Amino acid sequence: MLPCGLRRYASSIFSVLIFMALSLDEPSFAQNATSEMIETSGTANTFQPIFTVPAEVDIGVPLLPNINDPNATDAQTVCPGYNASNVKRTAFGLTATLHLAGPTCNVYGTDIETLNLTVEYQSADRLAVRVTPAYLGATNASQYNLPTTLVYQPTMDANTDMSSLNSDMSFIWSNDPTFSFSVYRKSTGDTLFSTQGTKLVYENQFVEFASALPENYNLYGLGETIHGLRLGNSRSFQFEHPTANGNAELRDLDFTKTMWAADIGDPIDFNIYGSAPFYLDTRYYELNQSTGNLTLVISNETNATADYISYSHGVYSRNAHGQEILLRPANITWRLLGGSVDLYFYAGPTQPEVTTALQTSAIGLPALQQYFTFGFHQCRWGYANWSQLQEVVDNYEAFGIPLENIWYRDFDNDLVTHSYTEGEAFLSNLHASGRHWIPIIDSAIYVPDPENASDAYATFNNGNDTNSFLTNPDGTIYIGSVWPGYTVFPDWLSDGAGPWWTNEMVTWHDKVAYDGAWIDMSEVSSFCVGSCGTGNITMNPVHPPFSLPGEPGAVIYSYPEGFSLTNATEAATAASASSSQEAAASTASASSTMPNYLRTTPTPGVRDVNYPPYVINNVQGDLAVHAVSPNATHADGTEEYDVHNLFGHQILNATYNALLAAIPGKRPFIIGRSTFLGSGKWSGHWGGDNTSLWAYMFFSIPQALSFSLFGIPMFGADTCGFNGNSDEELCNRWMQLSAFFPFYRNHNTLTAIPQEAYVWASVAEASRTAMNIRYSLLPYMYTLFYLAHNTGSTVMRALAWEFPNDPALANADRQFFLGPAVLVTPVLVQGATNVSGVFPGTGGRGEVYYDWYTLEAQNVFTPGANVTIDAPLGHIPVYLRGGYVIPTQEPALTTRDAKRNPWGLIVALGLEGSARGSLYVDDGESVVQDNGTLYVEFTAMNNALYASARGTYNDTNPLANVTVFGLQDAVSNVTLNGADVAQDSVAYNETSKALVVTGLNGLTSGGAWKADWVLRWS
Repeated sequence: MLPCGLRRYASSIFSVLIFMALSLDEPSFAQNATSEMIETSGTANTFQPIFTVPAEVDIGVPLLPNINDPNATDAQTVCPGYNASNVKRTAFGLTATLHLAGPTCNVYGTDIETLNLTVEYQSADRLAVRVTPAYLGATNASQYNLPTTLVYQPTMDANTDMSSLNSDMSFIWSNDPTFSFSVYRKSTGDTLFSTQGTKLVYENQFVEFASALPENYNLYGLGETIHGLRLGNSRSFQFEHPTANGNAELRDLDFTKTMWAADIGDPIDFNIYGSAPFYLDTRYYELNQSTGNLTLVISNETNATADYISYSHGVYSRNAHGQEILLRPANITWRLLGGSVDLYFYAGPTQPEVTTALQTSAIGLPALQQYFTFGFHQCRWGYANWSQLQEVVDNYEAFGIPLENIWYRDFDNDLVTHSYTEGEAFLSNLHASGRHWIPIIDSAIYVPDPENASDAYATFNNGNDTNSFLTNPDGTIYIGSVWPGYTVFPDWLSDGAGPWWTNEMVTWHDKVAYDGAWIDMSEVSSFCVGSCGTGNITMNPVHPPFSLPGEPGAVIYSYPEGFSLTNATEAATAASASSSQEAAASTASASSTMPNYLRTTPTPGVRDVNYPPYVINNVQGDLAVHAVSPNATHADGTEEYDVHNLFGHQILNATYNALLAAIPGKRPFIIGRSTFLGSGKWSGHWGGDNTSLWAYMFFSIPQALSFSLFGIPMFGADTCGFNGNSDEELCNRWMQLSAFFPFYRNHNTLTAIPQEAYVWASVAEASRTAMNIRYSLLPYMYTLFYLAHNTGSTVMRALAWEFPNDPALANADRQFFLGPAVLVTPVLVQGATNVSGVFPGTGGRGEVYYDWYTLEAQNVFTPGANVTIDAPLGHIPVYLRGGYVIPTQEPALTTRDAKRNPWGLIVALGLEGSARGSLYVDDGESVVQDNGTLYVEFTAMNNALYASARGTYNDTNPLANVTVFGLQDAVSNVTLNGADVAQDSVAYNETSKALVVTGLNGLTSGGAWKADWVLRWS
């Protein structure tokens, strides 16, 4: 049986769920009988009547977030703070005791009267500051201590005794007027973090601390939120912020980041699926060349001819509780619903140094993905059967569009439309063609009707027998509601859940040979508040308490911004139908009653985990709405309240281990929805349920760049959009943009119009164009991931990270680098035929860029200039940065076939005439490389290209061609290790200043990297 609960409610599988005889006994709450008929990709499916869980079960109590409550108490005005005493110097820092500096305030919980402070200089670039309750025991440890088994806690480096002496950070504390501390950068005297002027508030359900920030600051990170890359916030700073309807609005005031993992379709600026309590702070200084003095830059207006320098540092708050981070014009404030103050400061002083240090010391290095995962992925909610999946695969082949992976919702139990026999034949053909299948695996487990023998479900029984599921506080099993009906949820803190999950994954793989796992609904989501399935499981399966796409009241009429300009008649019809549907819905739900907000008064010594006294700005309001309730209980007594934000992290860990057992020897491929810092060592992430709007195509860029900071480089968005209908122009542009993201998948919702790459002729052509580049660059991308896996470097990069001394790039998130060498400048606006972009470092500052298509250098004479670039529909501007050697291979329809093709090299010379690069080669799939690995380094200088390799992997593909950009003088003679290359294989273009050398296969027939070589030209 499927180990995910599976039996997900989707039209293609639902018939198998409802063919069983259903009990019509009166339930413990009212439900409605419904009959289902949903059209998916032109196929109508009719289902028998089943019960619909009433919508009321997923409505929580009305809560007013503290930040929006004019009557909320400000803890800073009523709480006393703490005083430090018993300060003791240690070998690597200090310890102290903190006592309340006055009467308890108990404003949002019970004050902790005595705390322990620990400060450690853990390495040359890392400082730890921890504040924990002085008294911890079995009854309260889980409320404050985040176990290192769940989230690793950095410790002192092995050479701390020497390296800490070189720390550029200094910790200073004060009791004036109450305890505060500051962290300084010694080399500049800059204050990196300071709580001076604020009070530490530490209660059993509320912790608050704050730090001053410079004016017009540049912060990045603090996920997961759909937002621009830069989190800078100042009352003097306004910016155009895209909205979901395609317009833009000026924002200039307060922004609050909430961290409470939520199942919701990508609202802008609210908390969504995961948590990443880390930020990068970059500060720019204007350098006076005469005096050497540095002046902090606080304006968005900069001088293109001035000299600047930047310093970046990172702050990691190791806390997984629900929380808010308040970004205000002059400070940043943390408000935590529990846990401890556990801070790690990373000195940098550059983004690469901060990111590497964070990964190597705290969260782990990202997984090295299998080679096939960088191919193109196709998915949609609504493929009806194996035959339809085969039709999709065949269409991609017929249209000459690469397809690597077909994805689909789980269907293990649907023996009607997805039999094992037919599935085995489909997967056999799929695998023989070099392609792969990735199923969705949800986080909830279907509970079979105990009164219906035909509803037996071994996966549930096995989990129940091993005590692998969450319980209610009274010890009974917690039963929520997800796609298949009433469900239970794995308890990752139990001893049984991990082995049980592995066993189910292995058993399932023996039936259907899947190639990876797509972990969904892992916030963890439940469609009702509390254990609503208790007493109702004889009604299973049941319909969710909301309409599915395509059902009455949920018909999809939306299209991208500007659709009316290109499809006026269809847009008008859709708009009219949408208005009628919305009017009917508003009439049915109309209410004039003002909400009566619940306000919880703290009870000394008692926690209210369901309704904490401090109300965070959760997108769903009540913490239990569309989620497992906070009072659900784990095997060790821990309440879900304390570890909610880690469910997604834990299921990714469990799935990683399960895939190692199910597919031995191969690197697990996992894409997960809910993540935490460190999830990248097991999994990639997709951007969730976005919408087919131009705004969301833009937001995919800062979202991807943010996850680069979080150590999860395997990121991609639902290309062309998930919710709503896409259209030809948006899909054309988006298919090209996503071709330069590490994870590249097209996916959309049930009953939306088809949006596979072959649906529109122009999209098919645009996709072929962009995929030709992507598949050519696969060796470069794979090498980037190898380096990320081994060194902590990033794959997708913000312009500001590659050019850290240019303050004009601080907010640049409409362009990006893929690695250091590929600059992508997409069109992100409907109807545009050109795009503005910058070429960082040009205009006399030492950089040059080459057009991928024309091979010509771009002439940019003004530093920082925005250049208008022609970009008609179907063309995405791509440039190669001078100074880099880029390995390529001839593209193919699958990565398997591309990996067997001859090699190529692109040498993009810098202005000084040199370039460098590297290539990593292995078998592309094994955890342990028994056949060895190969690492090739390239250096171009003085009219020659050198290739030097080390390693034992035997790659027999020859070198087919070398292209050199930026040669100012004509070339007539080329040699490879002294052997002349035939004249008809040498072509120099006077216009583009590019040399193209072909016909090298014969000279490298034993393998391009079998021996070191030098290619010379004159």
